[in-house]
Amino acid sequence: MGDGTRTVRVVVRGRVQMVWFRAWTQQRAGELGLSGWVRNCDDGSVEAVFRGSSERVDQMIEACHDGPPMAEVEAVDVTDHTDRVGDGFAVR
Repeated sequence: MGDGTRTVRVVVRGRVQMVWFRAWTQQRAGELGLSGWVRNCDDGSVEAVFRGSSERVDQMIEACHDGPPMAEVEAVDVTDHTDRVGDGFAVR
């Protein structure tokens, strides 16, 4: 987008469920002023959509490589996301 806003879909793989990853993501996204959502997936991954300034989205992606203290992140897949994203950040 021409206004410096970026929206991405992120899939985080590894030991990322039952380690407070969703709550951590919601808190971190809120600190960065991002909108979007996060949810657990049936395959054990965590999926999230982040929308905000390119710089803040990049910071969130980088943070996802570590996650909360008990997480063991093996991979972070990032793709552009074109669906509408509402205001705020939700845990689904």
